[in-house]
Order: sequence, then C-alpha cells, then structure tokens
Amino acid sequence: MSKFSRIEVALKMKETGIVPVFYHSDADVCRAVIQACYGGGVRVFEFTNRGDFAHELFSELNKWAAVEHPDLMLGAGSVLDAATAAIYIQLGAAFIVSPLIDEEMARVCNRRKVAWSPGCGSVTEIGRAHELGSEVVKIFPGAQVGGPAFVSAVRGPMPWCSIMPTGGVSPDEANLAAWFKAGVHCVGLGSQLFPKEVIATRNWQAITEKCREVLEIVKKYRINN
Repeated sequence: MSKFSRIEVALKMKETGIVPVFYHSDADVCRAVIQACYGGGVRVFEFTNRGDFAHELFSELNKWAAVEHPDLMLGAGSVLDAATAAIYIQLGAAFIVSPLIDEEMARVCNRRKVAWSPGCGSVTEIGRAHELGSEVVKIFPGAQVGGPAFVSAVRGPMPWCSIMPTGGVSPDEANLAAWFKAGVHCVGLGSQLFPKEVIATRNWQAITEKCREVLEIVKKYRINN
C-alpha cells in the first residue's frame, strides 16, 4: 500500500504544480522518462493504465521508484472501475485518477485512504466528487469543458475547489499562465510534455529541461488559493 496520505499527495500536487501523465509499453522507457521528470523537479507522476498488462508494468516501476526515488508519488490514471483501482492500490499506487465519477471506485479508495481524482465536466459533478471524498478534482477534457474560464467561473461560488485540468494543457507560458491565473491546484501534462520525436530519439535531457522550464513558469503565475 502507499506510504503517502491523501493530504500529502494533494499538498505535493499543489507544491509541484504539474503532474506528468505517461504510458509506454517498454519499462526501460518508462523508467527513463520518470527519471528525467524527477531530475527536472517533478515529484508527482501519473502512470496511464493503457496497454495489456499495464498493472504489471506499474508494479515494476513502483518497486524501482521506491528504491531510487522514495519521495516520488507514483499514481495510476485512466482507471475506469473499482476493480482496476483495487489492483493499483494493492500495487502501492499513491493516488488514483479517473476520467469519470464511479461511486464504487470512490469507496474502494476511501477504504484504503488513497487519494482519488475523478474526471468532472460540470459544477454538479465537482460537488458530487467532493461528497464522495475527492480532495483534488480532475476536470476532463480540460479544454472542451471550458478551459481556464470554466475553472475561474467554478471557483467563484466554490473557492474551496482544488482543480486539476487534464486535456488542453500545454507546456508553454501563455497556456500555463491562463490556467494558473484561473486558480488551478495543478495541471496534468501528457503528450505535449513528451513529444513522439523526443521519446523516439531517447532525448531524456530534453524532458528534464522542459520540466524545469515548466516548473519555473508555474512558480511565476501560481496564486495562493
């Protein structure tokens, strides 16, 4: 089971500001990407539950991370049901991220006190996620549900919301500035942080440098919320 509490995960998400989202079928590539992100200052990383035997790959990565980077919070994303969440929790996932709200998944995570971030696309869904125990709510797909303007509008009547958009977030200053000025807790960054050509050429240093650059931008625009 995870050694990190739900509150520790939520606080680290806010402190870091970004949560890289990544999957590759090659364990060596995954390790290299995680290592590159860690070198750039990342301390929260979301492994995408995508290919066949993805949970076995996650288990290998989490055991490696526990030795090499014990302060790294490695979680699982794109989890769609309670049974899958239970598997990842048993393998030590520090948090579970889902593109949707599933009440049984919430119960599974709450029983084990594991942080759970469900995908929401409306104020009603965000409110329901809070009722079910979510500390940091994911909005997904971020751009399609309304982008930074949606976050700003939600936080008007609900300033206590901790929101993590994924989808429609890019690692450039203009985009990040808009999200953080709107008051996001953190952002999820996927394919745009890991361009195909960078992965294909194994240019891990480019990922490290990009993470450092992004974290500096986040520090510049993050507001106290």
